Amino acid sequence: VMAIFCLAEDLDDLQLRLGNIIVGYTRQRSPIYARDLSADGSMTVLLKDALRPNLVQTLENNPALIHGGPFANIAHGCNSVIATKTGLGLADYVVTEAGFGADLGAEKFFNIKCRKADLQPDAVVIVATIRALKYHGGVARNELVKPDVDATYRGLENLAKHIGNVEQFGVPVIVGINGFESDVREELDCVKSFCSNLGVEAISCTHWADGGAGAEELAKEVVAIADMGQAKFKPLYEDSLPIWEKTRTVAQTLYGAQDIIADKKVQ
Repeated sequence: VMAIFCLAEDLDDLQLRLGNIIVGYTRQRSPIYARDLSADGSMTVLLKDALRPNLVQTLENNPALIHGGPFANIAHGCNSVIATKTGLGLADYVVTEAGFGADLGAEKFFNIKCRKADLQPDAVVIVATIRALKYHGGVARNELVKPDVDATYRGLENLAKHIGNVEQFGVPVIVGINGFESDVREELDCVKSFCSNLGVEAISCTHWADGGAGAEELAKEVVAIADMGQAKFKPLYEDSLPIWEKTRTVAQTLYGAQDIIADKKVQ
């Protein structure tokens, strides 16, 4: 329901989508929809106030819309279409959090939300941390605060895959390094140099300590990239493809699978 709610354009669209939920099958294997039980109207009434996006403010009085939150591991991992389109109508630049993981949130943001809402993203910020890179590089959790340039470098293979995944959608990428107190200059330089060799800029951010000022450099670079108009966004697959082929495409292009298999019943 959260996923449906976040993709709905308005109240009528929400009722239509809720009515399309299949709740069971007849003995003849015909689908029974929520609308067949006259449940779509009641469900819509329960959500009518929730459909209005919440305008909140940051500690520095910047506006933010918080609306919906379907998890990326079971849904599409993005805020609502209504909030994003509202933001686009009110501001010069709108940032959508599509999480978690570029292989989950970003993939579904592009393939599902952007497709269904006709959104054309101009740039992508992949957020990385030195701690996570060291963890991918084989360091135990209780050792992550210790400087380890070699482990950071080993973990960059993971970041490179995320960058490559996002670039397949035709949108320029920038890496924001979300800082921790334990980060050291050599580790940050290692990440920046690695990304530079991939043709991607990586920028250190200290907003955890300095607030908005700590992410100003990143913000200016994102604006510059967005204004260049270099994005040639395209989802990974055509909407008309059968679900099996869509699944195969995602598995092969984003996860490096050779192929997909399933029980005959599933197929």
